[in-house]
Amino acid sequence: MTRRPKRPSLERPAAGAFRCGQVAIVGRPSVGKSTLVNALVGARIAITSRRPQTTRRGVRGILTTPAAQFIFVDTPGFQTRHRSLLNERMNRAVRESLGGVDAIVVVFEAAGLTDADRHLLALLPDDVAVIATVNKIDRIADKARLLPKLAEIAAAREFAAIVPISAEKSFQLDQLTAEIVKHLPPGPPLFPTDELTDRDERFLAAEFLREKIFRQLGDELPYAAAVAIDTFTHDGELRRIHATVYVDKANQRAILLGEGGSRMKAIASAARGDMERLFGGKVFLEVWVKVKPGWANDERMLTQLGY
Repeated sequence: MTRRPKRPSLERPAAGAFRCGQVAIVGRPSVGKSTLVNALVGARIAITSRRPQTTRRGVRGILTTPAAQFIFVDTPGFQTRHRSLLNERMNRAVRESLGGVDAIVVVFEAAGLTDADRHLLALLPDDVAVIATVNKIDRIADKARLLPKLAEIAAAREFAAIVPISAEKSFQLDQLTAEIVKHLPPGPPLFPTDELTDRDERFLAAEFLREKIFRQLGDELPYAAAVAIDTFTHDGELRRIHATVYVDKANQRAILLGEGGSRMKAIASAARGDMERLFGGKVFLEVWVKVKPGWANDERMLTQLGY
């Protein structure tokens, strides 16, 4: 578990006055689901980049207020274009995330509906409250242009509410949580009130490293890399992490390493900085790069990597 650093826990609310539940955050690739989860939780627990399909494994972000505990389930974007065993498992993760939740937040872009949006809407259950969020409205200068987009979304299916937001600017997130809490059942918190996520530091370390690869090599090496944490140990306050990045081909390894290993050093340094900020302590990070052809279609390899 990863806790909110250097912040006192909220007092546990009186019994009967509190609500707690799981909320799936879904949407097509690259609409800002992970950015939204991070903004709601108030910490970077889900990795982000401008490329679609950055999220591969679901992450639960936890927000506790005096009135409720929201357990947000960040999911991969539902993929209809690219086919591989990895993408099949990611799509299955989206479907499975919809089971047992108390509410669903479906994220759209303010630019309007796409065929991928409509395909995802067809997968949503009818017996769970669905709240539409229209993200990135800060990018629309003339807000009058937003009205027909909202009408188009409203006509696509019945929603419990439609809330225009900007996850990046944290705009109208209070309005969003006010709508969500209406659909959470009464009950005590499921996690300690200072908890940020149900994922451990080992998982987050791998994700931070993969994020930096996406950000620095998105055009050259978009989806060919996977990260495994080989060892994660504590030496007093120091965390020692040894990781392996797997790629499909030898030339991809050369791209990732860069001249004299300089690119991989820069990637590792940036990832280590994120880890130290979230973990609240020093990190020693050592990274190897290995070639593993066809890893995205290798069932044993995907299981080993946690997909």
